[in-house]
Amino acid sequence: MSTTHHRLPPEVNRILYVRNLPFKVTSSEMYEIFGKYGSIRQIRVGSSNDTRGTAFVVYEDIYDAKSAVDSLSGFNVGGRYIVVLYYQPKKNVSRLGMEEKKMQIEELKKEVGEQETN
Repeated sequence: MSTTHHRLPPEVNRILYVRNLPFKVTSSEMYEIFGKYGSIRQIRVGSSNDTRGTAFVVYEDIYDAKSAVDSLSGFNVGGRYIVVLYYQPKKNVSRLGMEEKKMQIEELKKEVGEQETN
């Protein structure tokens, strides 16, 4: 079997996490953009207040996902430059961990804000 595939970096994943999308983006527009890189199993576009502008794109094949990441990060969709990342489940292990992170970020913002006003 002669394949030209190289070993993939560990973060490469069939599931992509897309940020900075226009809030009005539709699933069919997402299929149009991401479908160019391979067959897609599923696309979930965020609809709640805290998930708007984000989406998950699941490819059938990991190499298609990789070429989508390589090609689409910084791609202009509706006047916004999208950010395409590999979904990293390890980072989102617990809901608690996410809440903790949010709080840390808020704390940091406060600290930075206070420094700027002094």
